[in-house]
Amino acid sequence: MKRVKAAVIGCGAIGTVHAEHYAASPLADLAYVVDIIPHKANVTARKAGPNTKALTDYHEALNDPSVDAVSVCLPNNQHCPVTVEWLEAGKHVMCEKPIALNVEEAEQMRATARKKKRMLVIGVVNRFNDGVLHARDVIQRGQVGNIYHASVMFKQYRCIPGLGGWFTTKAESGGGVMIDWGVHYLDLALFCLGFPKPQSISGTAHAVLGRDVRKYAYLDMWAGPPDYKGVCDVEEFAAGVIRTDGPAISFEGAWAQNVQEAASHIDFLGDKGGIHLRYGGSFTVYTDKNGVLCRTEPSYRSKNMYQVEIESFLECLIKGKPSPADIDTVMSTQKVLDGFYKSAAENREVAIP
Repeated sequence: MKRVKAAVIGCGAIGTVHAEHYAASPLADLAYVVDIIPHKANVTARKAGPNTKALTDYHEALNDPSVDAVSVCLPNNQHCPVTVEWLEAGKHVMCEKPIALNVEEAEQMRATARKKKRMLVIGVVNRFNDGVLHARDVIQRGQVGNIYHASVMFKQYRCIPGLGGWFTTKAESGGGVMIDWGVHYLDLALFCLGFPKPQSISGTAHAVLGRDVRKYAYLDMWAGPPDYKGVCDVEEFAAGVIRTDGPAISFEGAWAQNVQEAASHIDFLGDKGGIHLRYGGSFTVYTDKNGVLCRTEPSYRSKNMYQVEIESFLECLIKGKPSPADIDTVMSTQKVLDGFYKSAAENREVAIP
């Protein structure tokens, strides 16, 4: 089977994960890793192996005609321009979530992929999680009946990432906890429900706890340490409800809150039963059989979802088959994000086109 020659742009937390799994795949040759910070690129390249070259400028990789594909693992404001540039160069692209800052950018990316006849896959990795796939199968088989509501929770105590860096700078990230964590949870919910069409959204967003970066107290900070010269002008708390042509979806999320009770799950409520799906993990099925209330904890083997995601991308390229995470299937999630920020800014329910 043909091997895909690949590059990874961005050697932050998620970029190193991509690089690790390209390097581990029998379907790929990881030719380049790129980061504007030389140390990050060098460390990632060493871990990937002797045939991986570290770069600080991705144009050497872009101009290499033997490179087939790239993972774009950059701040959100760079997703669109970098993805479009690589697609225009005839490369296939896996772009990390969210697609872009807004639907307009996402549409530009999709149009370029179609024009150049190249694959554009989005990093909605939960679609490759075994627990998610098994829970989705339970729903599709009708085991819990008609789903009328999904409740989404993604909350931590004091967990604003990289305070003062790009995660908390709206011009670079496009938003806070909703565009960072919420995109995964909402895409997961829509995926399990069979992609009902979102019709409207009412949301609230609060940027309170991290506004003064020097006064923010925390226990841990991933993507850190804090940059006290930077800003935090994005929401650390988000909540709302989405109306679809199927079930309603309510959500509540927080990078940071003043209650030390974490939540990381989705509840699917059906007329015959329900599912409690733990993010990234197992799930419980609740049913009623002949008047007896039953609780089932399914057991199954689980693969690393990031490895499965990369393998799927490579296999789809080699075999020329569509990806489960093609941009077309993620556009509704981007529209929900846009609708959320519009609703929160205008303090009203808004329609989702």
